Amino acid sequence: MGDQDEPCENAMIIPLKRALTILLLAGLSQGCSRQGTGQAPQSRRTPMTSIHDFTMKDIDGNDVSLSTHKGKVMLIVNVASKCGFTPQYEGLERLYARYKDRGLVVLGFPANNFLWQEPGSDAEIKAFCSTKYNVTFPMFAKISVKGSDQHELYRYLTDKRANPRVDGKISWNFNKFLIDRKGNVVGQFGSRTKPESQELVQAIEKALAETE
Repeated sequence: MGDQDEPCENAMIIPLKRALTILLLAGLSQGCSRQGTGQAPQSRRTPMTSIHDFTMKDIDGNDVSLSTHKGKVMLIVNVASKCGFTPQYEGLERLYARYKDRGLVVLGFPANNFLWQEPGSDAEIKAFCSTKYNVTFPMFAKISVKGSDQHELYRYLTDKRANPRVDGKISWNFNKFLIDRKGNVVGQFGSRTKPESQELVQAIEKALAETE
């Protein structure tokens, strides 16, 4: 009897294994499709070769191509609302007001990577910036600027092979990347470098003086 029962058991086990395999593959497929949604980290997309290749979500959720700033000098800053450097919003706004007619644009990217100092939603961040610091320069949706989920924009900015003038990391909130009119990363400035410091202002004025 035992010899006769064995083929029956095998006949039941094989279809069961096939069913489990199908379910597992379906689950993996759904997981991959979910990873492809959202703004970060874009790791499966074609590698970008220029800052102008990126399309980002602004603070209102609209797609904005950074190519719209071709020919301008960009100052890209990872910002936060509950940081000791948060008052730098004032200096960034003054810098923008002072040089925007000459071709400078400041781009703010909220990030919650450092001691959870940007916990708010995009709507809350927008309200905070406008009411507390009267920010008028472009603000973007919150992203990750370091770690395993680092957004592709910041992977590009911190890539020393693509941008040899950077140190390859983000030290804290309010790091600043200066981009010239041609889209080249020409400088990186730490959190302690104030927006209106002589070092940064001189670098901005030099970039503004150069033509495409």
